[in-house]
Amino acid sequence: MNHIKILWVDDEIELLKPHILFLEGKNYKVTKAKSGSEALEEIEKENFDIVFLDENMPGLTGIETLHEIKERQSNLPVVMITKSEEEYIMEEAIGSKIADYLIKPVNPNQILLSLKKNLDHSRLVSEKTTSNYQQEFRKIAMDLSMVNSHEEWAELYQKLMYWEMRLEDIEDSGMFEILESQKAEANNQFCKFIDKNYPKWFLKDGDAPIMSHTLFREKIAPEISKQQPTLLVVVDNLRFDQWKTFEPIITNVYKKTKEAAFFSILPTATQYARNAIFSGLMPNDMEKLHPDLWLNDTDEGGKNLHEHEFLEAQLKRLGMNINWDYFKITSLKKGKQLSENFRTQKDKDLTVLVYNFVDMISHAKTEMEVIKELASNDKSYRSLTQSWFKNSPLLEIIQQAAQMGFKLIITTDHGTINVKTPSKVIGDKNTSLNLRYKTGKSLTYEEKDVLAAKDPKTIGLPSINMSSSFIFAKGDMFFAYPNNYNYYVSYFRNSYQHGGVSLEEMIIPFAVLQPR
Repeated sequence: MNHIKILWVDDEIELLKPHILFLEGKNYKVTKAKSGSEALEEIEKENFDIVFLDENMPGLTGIETLHEIKERQSNLPVVMITKSEEEYIMEEAIGSKIADYLIKPVNPNQILLSLKKNLDHSRLVSEKTTSNYQQEFRKIAMDLSMVNSHEEWAELYQKLMYWEMRLEDIEDSGMFEILESQKAEANNQFCKFIDKNYPKWFLKDGDAPIMSHTLFREKIAPEISKQQPTLLVVVDNLRFDQWKTFEPIITNVYKKTKEAAFFSILPTATQYARNAIFSGLMPNDMEKLHPDLWLNDTDEGGKNLHEHEFLEAQLKRLGMNINWDYFKITSLKKGKQLSENFRTQKDKDLTVLVYNFVDMISHAKTEMEVIKELASNDKSYRSLTQSWFKNSPLLEIIQQAAQMGFKLIITTDHGTINVKTPSKVIGDKNTSLNLRYKTGKSLTYEEKDVLAAKDPKTIGLPSINMSSSFIFAKGDMFFAYPNNYNYYVSYFRNSYQHGGVSLEEMIIPFAVLQPR
C-alpha cells in the first residue's frame, strides 16, 4: 500500500516514540516537528495526508499553528491534541475546522481510530453501507410481497428513500442499480395497491390516510393557537427526499417535533391537490360549493388563483376565528420582498406561505437544457433543491420566524417523478394537456399503463361532461400523442412531471418544528 504521510507536531516529540513506532509498524510514514514554525517548514517541503498537532507549545501555539496551516492548505486534516479540557480551546479549535480533537494522554489505538475516521472514512462507510443495504434488501423484498395498508406503504417508501440517499454517496454503483430496480418494483406494486384501494378511501367507513383535503383539518388546524404565531410553508412539488436534503439546514434554528407522511389526492397536480389542501374539499365538492372559484382543466384561466378564498371558507367552516395572512411566492423578487418585511407578521396567529420555486425547477427542467443538465437524475435533483434552498429568501424567512418565536409547519401539495417510459394516448381536442394524467371523453390508451377512473365522482373528481373519464399514468410513464410522437418523447423523457400514480408523487411530507 502507499504510505500515508503523517506530520506529528509536539515540543516533547521524543516522549511519543512508542506511538510513532506503533504507527510505523502499521505502515504509516511519520515526520516529526518540535514547534509550530518547524511544522510550517515541513508543510512547504512535503505533502502530508494528516497532521497531529499539540495545542500547548512554546513560540507559535497549537491554535496559531492551526490557523497558519489552514491558510496554506485549507483541506489538510488537522487533529488537535491537548492536555486542557478548557471549553474555549475546544471551541476555537472546532471553529477552525479541525478534523478531530484528542485529550492527552492519548493511546495508540485512539490515534489509529482517528486516522481511520479521517483518511479511510469514505471507504469504511461505503463498505458498511453496502453490507447493511444487502441485509436490508432481503427484508424490503419480503415487505414488498406483504405490504397491504397505506401506513405500511408510507413506511416502506421512506425506507427506500433512506437507502437511496445513503447509497448515492458510495462508490458501488452496482448496489445503487439494485436499489433502483427495487424502487421500480415497489412503484409497480404501489400502483396495484392504489388501483384496488384508492376508491375505498372515499367511502364513509373506508380506512383512509390523511390526504390533501383532510390535511388542514386533521393536522394543521390543531397546531394553530393564539399563544404562538405559526408559519405554514407549502413548498410546491416537494418530494420526501427533497425535504430530507434541506431539513438539516432548518434544524440549525428549529427542532422537529412531529413528522408524518400523508397522501396527495389524484391527480397529483397543483390545481387539484393544493386547492384541496386550502379548501378542505375534494374537487367535485369545490365545483359544487364554490362554482365561482373552481376551474376545470378545459376552462380558460389560472387554475389556482383562489387559494386565499378557499382557505378563508375552510377557516370559517372550522369555526377558527384567527388573525391570518396568505402569500404566494412565484419569483425571487417576491421572496426577497417578503423576507424584508417579515417582521410585520409578528402579530398574526397564522402566516401561510406558498412557495413555488421547486415547481419552477421541475417545470423548467423540460424547457431549459441547462436545468436538464443540472437535474438529470434524482441525486442531482436533490442537490439542486438543496443548493436553491441554502441561497433562497425562504431560508431567510424561516430564520427570521425562528428568531420571532414562530412555530413552523412545512408541507407540500404533491411530489414529482422522473419520467422515462412513453405511453400512447389518443383524445379529442378538449383532452387535458398534462403528461401524467388526462381527462376527457373518448380516451384511447394502453390499459396496462394507466389507472382509469371511468366514473370520476367515485374518487371525488368532477366530470367535465357526461362521458368524461380520468386516466393516471403509473410509475415512470408519461403520455404522448401518436402524431409527432418521436419528437415529443425525446423532448419530455427524463424530465420531472407530476399528476400520476407513484410513491414519489403521492407519499409526501408534513413536519412541525419549534424554535431552538
